[in-house]
Amino acid sequence: MKQPTIDWPAAVKPLLKKYKNTQHPLEAANLYQWIVMVVLSAQSTDHVVNLIAPEFFKAFPNMRALAKAEAELLFPYISKIRNFRHKAQWLVKTAKAIKNDSNIPLDIDSLVELPGIGRKSANVIRRGAKASPEGVIVDLHTIRVANRLGIVNTTTPEKIEKELMEILPKKEWDAGMAMSFLGREICRPKPQCPICLMKKVCTYYNGWKTGSTVKKKVAKK
Repeated sequence: MKQPTIDWPAAVKPLLKKYKNTQHPLEAANLYQWIVMVVLSAQSTDHVVNLIAPEFFKAFPNMRALAKAEAELLFPYISKIRNFRHKAQWLVKTAKAIKNDSNIPLDIDSLVELPGIGRKSANVIRRGAKASPEGVIVDLHTIRVANRLGIVNTTTPEKIEKELMEILPKKEWDAGMAMSFLGREICRPKPQCPICLMKKVCTYYNGWKTGSTVKKKVAKK
Protein backbone atom coordinates (compact mmCIF):
# COMPACT_ATOMS: atom_id res chain seq x y z
CA MET A 1 0.00 0.00 0.00
CA LYS A 2 1.22 3.46 -0.90
CA GLN A 3 1.93 5.96 1.85
CA PRO A 4 -1.17 8.10 2.38
CA THR A 5 -1.07 11.87 2.39
CA ILE A 6 0.00 12.95 5.86
CA ASP A 7 -0.30 16.40 7.40
CA TRP A 8 3.11 16.30 9.05
CA PRO A 9 2.85 19.62 10.95
CA ALA A 10 -0.18 18.10 12.71
CA ALA A 11 1.28 14.60 12.92
CA VAL A 12 4.44 15.66 14.80
CA LYS A 13 2.59 17.63 17.49
CA PRO A 14 2.31 14.65 19.90
CA LEU A 15 6.04 14.00 19.44
CA LEU A 16 6.89 17.62 20.17
CA LYS A 17 4.61 17.63 23.21
CA LYS A 18 6.22 14.48 24.62
CA TYR A 19 9.80 15.76 24.32
CA LYS A 20 9.25 19.52 24.62
CA ASN A 21 11.10 19.96 27.91
CA THR A 22 13.56 17.08 27.53
CA GLN A 23 17.14 18.15 28.13
CA HIS A 24 19.82 17.19 25.65
CA PRO A 25 21.94 14.23 26.87
CA LEU A 26 25.01 16.48 27.05
CA GLU A 27 25.08 18.00 30.54
CA ALA A 28 26.32 21.47 29.62
CA ALA A 29 25.67 24.36 32.01
CA ASN A 30 26.41 27.38 29.83
CA LEU A 31 27.21 28.43 26.28
CA TYR A 32 30.96 27.90 26.69
CA GLN A 33 30.37 24.36 27.91
CA TRP A 34 28.01 23.70 25.01
CA ILE A 35 30.72 24.69 22.52
CA VAL A 36 33.31 22.43 24.16
CA MET A 37 31.07 19.43 24.75
CA VAL A 38 29.51 19.48 21.30
CA VAL A 39 32.95 19.49 19.68
CA LEU A 40 34.11 16.63 21.92
CA SER A 41 30.96 14.57 21.29
CA ALA A 42 31.52 14.10 17.55
CA GLN A 43 32.09 10.35 16.95
CA SER A 44 32.06 9.85 20.72
CA THR A 45 29.20 9.14 23.10
CA ASP A 46 27.48 11.82 25.16
CA HIS A 47 28.02 9.60 28.20
CA VAL A 48 31.82 9.68 27.86
CA VAL A 49 31.80 13.45 27.30
CA ASN A 50 29.70 13.96 30.44
CA LEU A 51 32.15 11.82 32.44
CA ILE A 52 35.25 13.79 31.48
CA ALA A 53 33.60 17.24 31.48
CA PRO A 54 33.80 18.10 35.22
CA GLU A 55 37.59 17.77 35.42
CA PHE A 56 38.05 19.51 32.09
CA PHE A 57 36.00 22.51 33.19
CA LYS A 58 37.82 22.69 36.51
CA ALA A 59 41.04 23.14 34.57
CA PHE A 60 39.55 25.32 31.82
CA PRO A 61 36.43 27.03 33.23
CA ASN A 62 35.92 29.52 30.40
CA MET A 63 37.16 30.75 27.03
CA ARG A 64 39.72 33.03 28.64
CA ALA A 65 41.36 30.12 30.47
CA LEU A 66 41.22 27.87 27.42
CA ALA A 67 42.73 30.56 25.21
CA LYS A 68 45.85 30.60 27.39
CA ALA A 69 46.43 26.87 26.93
CA GLU A 70 48.25 24.89 24.29
CA ALA A 71 46.51 21.89 22.78
CA GLU A 72 48.80 19.40 24.54
CA LEU A 73 47.60 20.60 27.94
CA LEU A 74 44.11 19.36 27.09
CA PHE A 75 45.22 15.82 26.26
CA PRO A 76 45.12 14.36 29.81
CA TYR A 77 41.52 15.53 30.24
CA ILE A 78 40.12 14.36 26.91
CA SER A 79 42.24 11.31 26.02
CA LYS A 80 39.16 9.03 26.27
CA ILE A 81 37.53 11.01 23.45
CA ARG A 82 37.94 9.81 19.89
CA ASN A 83 40.21 12.04 17.78
CA PHE A 84 41.12 13.98 20.92
CA ARG A 85 44.32 15.50 19.51
CA HIS A 86 42.54 17.23 16.67
CA LYS A 87 39.67 18.27 18.93
CA ALA A 88 42.10 19.81 21.40
CA GLN A 89 43.59 21.89 18.58
CA TRP A 90 40.13 22.96 17.41
CA LEU A 91 39.06 24.00 20.90
CA VAL A 92 42.19 26.03 21.57
CA LYS A 93 41.96 27.68 18.16
CA THR A 94 38.34 28.60 18.88
CA ALA A 95 39.19 29.97 22.33
CA LYS A 96 42.05 32.09 21.03
CA ALA A 97 39.74 33.56 18.38
CA ILE A 98 36.78 34.20 20.71
CA LYS A 99 38.83 35.16 23.81
CA ASN A 100 35.90 35.70 26.20
CA ASP A 101 32.63 33.89 26.84
CA SER A 102 30.78 37.13 26.09
CA ASN A 103 32.06 36.97 22.50
CA ILE A 104 30.63 33.53 21.74
CA PRO A 105 28.36 33.84 18.68
CA LEU A 106 24.95 32.27 18.50
CA ASP A 107 23.99 32.67 14.86
CA ILE A 108 24.35 29.55 12.73
CA ASP A 109 26.66 31.10 10.12
CA SER A 110 29.18 32.19 12.75
CA LEU A 111 29.03 28.93 14.69
CA VAL A 112 29.73 26.74 11.65
CA GLU A 113 32.86 28.78 10.96
CA LEU A 114 34.35 27.46 14.20
CA PRO A 115 36.49 24.32 13.82
CA GLY A 116 34.69 21.09 14.63
CA ILE A 117 31.20 22.58 14.40
CA GLY A 118 28.78 21.79 11.59
CA ARG A 119 25.11 22.62 11.20
CA LYS A 120 23.93 19.83 13.50
CA SER A 121 26.31 20.95 16.24
CA ALA A 122 25.34 24.59 15.76
CA ASN A 123 21.66 23.71 16.05
CA VAL A 124 22.36 21.73 19.24
CA ILE A 125 24.26 24.69 20.72
CA ARG A 126 21.42 27.08 19.93
CA ARG A 127 18.89 24.71 21.50
CA GLY A 128 21.06 24.40 24.59
CA ALA A 129 21.19 28.19 24.82
CA LYS A 130 17.37 28.27 24.51
CA ALA A 131 17.63 30.34 21.35
CA SER A 132 14.89 30.17 18.73
CA PRO A 133 15.76 27.59 16.04
CA GLU A 134 17.45 28.63 12.82
CA GLY A 135 17.51 25.04 11.58
CA VAL A 136 16.65 21.45 12.46
CA ILE A 137 18.88 19.12 14.48
CA VAL A 138 19.67 16.04 12.40
CA ASP A 139 21.75 13.34 14.08
CA LEU A 140 21.97 9.58 13.48
CA HIS A 141 18.76 8.99 15.43
CA THR A 142 16.88 11.69 13.52
CA ILE A 143 18.01 10.16 10.23
CA ARG A 144 16.69 6.74 11.22
CA VAL A 145 13.38 7.99 12.62
CA ALA A 146 12.61 10.49 9.84
CA ASN A 147 13.13 7.82 7.20
CA ARG A 148 11.12 5.20 9.05
CA LEU A 149 8.26 7.65 9.50
CA GLY A 150 8.44 8.45 5.80
CA ILE A 151 8.62 12.21 6.26
CA VAL A 152 11.87 12.09 4.23
CA ASN A 153 13.47 9.57 1.90
CA THR A 154 17.17 10.36 2.12
CA THR A 155 20.01 9.67 4.56
CA THR A 156 21.92 12.87 3.78
CA PRO A 157 21.72 15.13 6.87
CA GLU A 158 21.79 18.36 4.86
CA LYS A 159 18.91 17.19 2.65
CA ILE A 160 16.92 15.98 5.64
CA GLU A 161 17.31 19.31 7.41
CA LYS A 162 16.31 21.23 4.29
CA GLU A 163 13.25 19.05 3.70
CA LEU A 164 12.10 19.21 7.32
CA MET A 165 12.46 23.00 7.27
CA GLU A 166 10.24 23.05 4.18
CA ILE A 167 7.67 20.59 5.52
CA LEU A 168 7.33 21.95 9.05
CA PRO A 169 6.61 25.49 10.25
CA LYS A 170 9.47 27.11 12.14
CA LYS A 171 7.71 26.70 15.49
CA GLU A 172 7.98 22.93 14.99
CA TRP A 173 11.65 22.75 14.00
CA ASP A 174 12.50 21.14 17.33
CA ALA A 175 10.94 18.02 15.78
CA GLY A 176 14.46 17.01 14.72
CA MET A 177 15.58 16.73 18.33
CA ALA A 178 12.26 15.14 19.29
CA MET A 179 12.87 12.47 16.64
CA SER A 180 16.34 11.98 18.10
CA PHE A 181 14.88 11.37 21.56
CA LEU A 182 12.36 8.93 20.08
CA GLY A 183 15.21 7.15 18.30
CA ARG A 184 17.19 6.83 21.51
CA GLU A 185 14.27 5.49 23.54
CA ILE A 186 11.88 3.61 21.25
CA CYS A 187 12.74 3.78 17.54
CA ARG A 188 16.10 2.13 18.09
CA PRO A 189 17.82 -0.02 15.43
CA LYS A 190 15.52 -2.76 16.76
CA PRO A 191 12.38 -0.64 17.28
CA GLN A 192 9.65 -1.06 19.88
CA CYS A 193 6.87 -0.21 17.43
CA PRO A 194 3.86 -1.36 19.50
CA ILE A 195 4.49 1.32 22.16
CA CYS A 196 5.45 4.13 19.76
CA LEU A 197 3.18 7.17 19.75
CA MET A 198 3.95 7.74 16.05
CA LYS A 199 2.95 4.31 14.77
CA LYS A 200 -0.31 5.50 13.17
CA VAL A 201 1.62 7.71 10.73
CA CYS A 202 4.74 5.56 10.44
CA THR A 203 5.61 4.15 7.02
CA TYR A 204 7.88 1.49 8.53
CA TYR A 205 5.25 0.23 10.99
CA ASN A 206 2.40 0.26 8.49
CA GLY A 207 4.40 -1.21 5.62
CA TRP A 208 3.60 1.64 3.25
CA LYS A 209 5.54 2.29 0.09
CA THR A 210 7.07 5.74 0.14
CA GLY A 211 5.51 8.09 -2.38
CA SER A 212 5.53 11.79 -3.11
CA THR A 213 2.59 12.34 -0.78
CA VAL A 214 4.17 14.47 1.90
CA LYS A 215 1.95 17.43 2.66
CA LYS A 216 4.17 20.49 3.01
CA LYS A 217 3.34 23.64 4.88
CA VAL A 218 1.62 26.34 2.88
CA ALA A 219 3.62 29.51 2.69
CA LYS A 220 1.73 32.57 3.87
CA LYS A 221 1.55 35.42 1.37
